[in-house]
Amino acid sequence: MQRTEPIDTIDWHTGGEPFRIVPSSPAAVTGDGLTVAQRRVIAMHSDEVQWMRALLCSEPRGHADMYGGFLVPPDDAGAHLGVLFWHKDGFSTACGHGTMALGAWAVASGRVPAPADGVTDVVVDVPSGRVTASVRTSEGLVEEVTFTNVASHVHATDIPVETSRGPVTVDIAFGGAMYAVLPAAAIGLKVRPQDVSQLIAVGREIRDALNTTGVAEHPSDPRLSGVYGTIFTEEVGPPRVHTDGSRQLHQRNITVFADGEVDRSPCGSGTSARVALLAATGELRPGDELHHESVVGSVFRARIKEPATSHGQPAVIASMTGTAHMVAECRFTVDPRDDLVPGFVLR
Repeated sequence: MQRTEPIDTIDWHTGGEPFRIVPSSPAAVTGDGLTVAQRRVIAMHSDEVQWMRALLCSEPRGHADMYGGFLVPPDDAGAHLGVLFWHKDGFSTACGHGTMALGAWAVASGRVPAPADGVTDVVVDVPSGRVTASVRTSEGLVEEVTFTNVASHVHATDIPVETSRGPVTVDIAFGGAMYAVLPAAAIGLKVRPQDVSQLIAVGREIRDALNTTGVAEHPSDPRLSGVYGTIFTEEVGPPRVHTDGSRQLHQRNITVFADGEVDRSPCGSGTSARVALLAATGELRPGDELHHESVVGSVFRARIKEPATSHGQPAVIASMTGTAHMVAECRFTVDPRDDLVPGFVLR
């Protein structure tokens, strides 16, 4: 596959995590009459789409931790946009930080009309379902975005895993994708930049070990099965109790997803999985807030928006608020004489 026409993108970041928006997406995924989940399957098997993903992710146009999305038609008129999320290893089923960036872009660009002051819901169809980015504007500028996810639930608890740093037990929760969750202290590390390389290595080990057992099979949709990421958590301090009795939990996390990529943000779908776990143990109650900090210090303020059920089991609708900012408008070109197209990944 070779393409020489320029590709225009709009680059944003949410809490430090990049999101490269591609409005003019490959023809293979923009035809009529398909759901976004079906478009993802097509993308995974299309040489054209995979080539374009690799071009925009890989060096020299991207990097090992690049993230982005192809805009596609929504499932029906009930949503403003559809999106296929991608990274260097393929196409993910969910992406909270990407949904937040996409909502902010839709309002800032005028694609979705919004008042100068107020909150505008941008409804987005993603492979795991229909989600919402509620964009708050002030004097015509985007101030913050609240992401409301699909129902999140605890999938399994206390699963033993052998790692190079000793045996651990993990919980598995679904927040649009399956995540294995454990304290960083369980492997003798902290959620801090100097430990990132070691956290990546163990995160890969845990994901790979679990995915050989079938323990993370989605109850109804095999396309959502398998551990997508490993979340290492850390308590920052005791909960703060407000005068109305509600509490603010302060925790830090790092999400290692796909094949060793690191989320610079607190991770939207990962935060949803974390909310589901904390709700199940009673540590996070309706009215409480999780001050969820990333490895670079950015924060999502997460809550249980409402209780839910998922496949007959208790679940929650999680919401989280953060900021997204535009980084660049880009036009990527391909020289047909370039032997390094579509690119390479060198971590």
